[in-house]
Parts: sequence; structure tokens; C-alpha cells
Amino acid sequence: MNKNIRIASYILIVVIFWMLSAIFVEEEIIPEKEPSLFKVAVQQSKSQEYQPKIRLKSTTRSEARVEVKAKTSGEVVSIGARQGTNIKKDFVLCSLGVVELNRTEVKAPFDGYIENIVKPGNYLQKGQICATIIQLDPIIFIAEVPEFQINKVRENQKVKLDLITGQTIEGKLTFVSKSANNATRTFLVESEISNKNGLIRDGITSNMTIYIDKVIAHKIPSSILVLSDEGKLGVRYVNNDNIVQFSEVIIFEDSNDGLWVAGLPTNVNLIVEGQGFVEEGQAVLINTL
Repeated sequence: MNKNIRIASYILIVVIFWMLSAIFVEEEIIPEKEPSLFKVAVQQSKSQEYQPKIRLKSTTRSEARVEVKAKTSGEVVSIGARQGTNIKKDFVLCSLGVVELNRTEVKAPFDGYIENIVKPGNYLQKGQICATIIQLDPIIFIAEVPEFQINKVRENQKVKLDLITGQTIEGKLTFVSKSANNATRTFLVESEISNKNGLIRDGITSNMTIYIDKVIAHKIPSSILVLSDEGKLGVRYVNNDNIVQFSEVIIFEDSNDGLWVAGLPTNVNLIVEGQGFVEEGQAVLINTL
């Protein structure tokens, strides 16, 4: 056997041995690494009864304002009271020196406050103003509710009125308009308040707080709000299987220490850290705060 044949034989034996050894050697199985889960921080929240409020700017308006006019012409010979005086109905405001004796007196049409009155010696033509009387009891607080909130407002709801003068008064809504202002798309509301001593002035501004019907809501940090892929405002939370869920929320009030919202389960684990890096349906690891 020549040298080349021997070398070829050696190579063939090695190849056959390698092929046979591969049959009997188990293939090494490399286990796949499980994907790592993203870690989020959650905070437990439980719903509770909450009293929503609607805050509006309001203004006082006298129950009535009348310009009392002379029914005949003549000189004002006397006045019954000075400007700034409270008077009763049928009080004689102005006495005129005229021929028509039955029309010499100009009387108050109701109890009220003399806002303005002519001075004696002035000459009044028929139809000219003798005095301006305003009725301050009751006094009316008026405000305008935006159309997106009007369905929450109804008569007899409690209101709190914080006047710019420092006074605070409680009352109820006594009127809710059924027709919107075409220019502002708002609805007029009123609260009628007793003002027997006349301390509440006509035209005073105030903050009106309307206490609307109580609801079940959660108080959440405003920082956890996110937008869904559909552009809905809500929060992400983790269910019992550590799966991320999204829920759209309705905001009732934005206070200094959080938001009052509805739309969440009664008990919920809110994602308060990492909510912007996970998606609905994603499994996560949780760290409870």
C-alpha cells in the first residue's frame, strides 16, 4: 500500500469516527433567557364619597330699582328723607307746590333705600325723577354656569358666598335658567339671600361655591395622568395579575394636593412611577409605596 493510500485511509477513519460520535453525543441545550420585566412603583387607592364643587364669580343685584317720577309739574317744596335713608312703602318722598293738589306728593312704591333724591327748590316737569329707590331685602347673588357644567346644577343646592368685603354667607340656589346666553354660552343662576339690615350692598362681587351632588371618587396625584393612544386622559394601574391597565377618568376638582376623579375601580393599584414607559396589557414587576 503506497503512502497516499495510507494517508487517505487515516483521514477516512477519523471522519467515520467523528460522524459516529456525533450520533451518540447528546446535543447541548442552551436554555433561553426569560425577558426581564419592567419595574413600576404603585400606590394603593380606595374610592370614597366626595362633595364636588363648582366655583363661580358672582355679583349682587337689588331685588328692585325704581326711578320714582312726578305725575305733574311743580317746584319741590320739601322732601321726606335724605339720600341714604331707608324708607317704607307710601312714604312721601317729594312734595310739590302745584295746582293739582291730588298730585302734589310723590310716594315710595315699596320699602327700600333712597339711592338718590332731588333737593328742595328744584322744579320738576311731569315725568322727571323725584328719587331713585332700591330694594335690598332680599338681595340676589347672580352668576353664570358654563354649559358643560349646567347638567350638574339644580335649584336648592347649597351655596357659599365669599364677598370681597370679607363677609361669608350660606344659602341655596333659588333659580337656574333653562336658556343659555347666546354670546357666552352660559346659564344664569341666582341665590336669594335675606338682607334685612341692608349690610349687603348692591353690585358687590363675590365668589359663589355651588355644592353639587355627592359622588364616589379617588384622590390622585396630578403627575400620574397620561394620554392613551386614542388621546383620552386617564391613568395606568396594575391589576391582580400584575398586568398594566388604562382607565379614562373624569376630573371633578383640581386642588392643591391632588385631583378628585371618577372612572376607576373601587380599589386600585395606581402606577405612580414608570407609567410613561409601560403599555396596556404589559406584565410588570411592582414596588408598592
